[in-house]
Amino acid sequence: MTIKLDAVRVGRVAPLGPQGVPSGYIKQSSVDPVSVSMLGLMGDEQADLSVHGGPDKAVYGYAASHYALWRSEIPAHADLLVPGGMGENLTITGIDEADLRVGDVHRIGTVTMQVCQPRQPCFKLAAYFNDPKMLRAFVRSSRSGWYYRVLEAGKLCAGDDVHLLDRPQAFSFARLVAIVNGATATPAEIADLSRMPELALSLREGFLGSDRYR
Repeated sequence: MTIKLDAVRVGRVAPLGPQGVPSGYIKQSSVDPVSVSMLGLMGDEQADLSVHGGPDKAVYGYAASHYALWRSEIPAHADLLVPGGMGENLTITGIDEADLRVGDVHRIGTVTMQVCQPRQPCFKLAAYFNDPKMLRAFVRSSRSGWYYRVLEAGKLCAGDDVHLLDRPQAFSFARLVAIVNGATATPAEIADLSRMPELALSLREGFLGSDRYR
């Protein structure tokens, strides 16, 4: 199956949810080419840079196929469980977490990006749906999406093909999602992840320093 970029979305910081917390969660589709730098898409904003944004969270990708599953599981939120509903920058068809490996390098348009970590949801996901149970549902689903770091800046546009340029690691991204979400990692997995340069720095440091991984 061809892997394709279905939609590109960017968002400005605006009040989110009943509490009106500042957030860049809600994003608008762009039909024109969007410039991408090492820190993300032009025009995209994050409210709390201590936990969002940065080189290892530059661009957030999400599988288009997940939305039908979400709607079947949580029909009460069906109106919001549509592409863009997880706050992603890139909605991609033809691939999901099970198809990825840590460090996969994708070329989309003239942008080269590397898969470096899964999303770990914060309270803003619950705020968007006005439902605190969405945080646990998101983690249980393993449908995390993936963050890219940008290796080569450029432009991309909805409709572009997604090309796999390189696969430097064999470590399953779906397995990484499970470990990040609480599954027990083996000593061999810990050793592999802790020295994997393609993995986000914060996760590498966590595997090295946390008692959970000793």
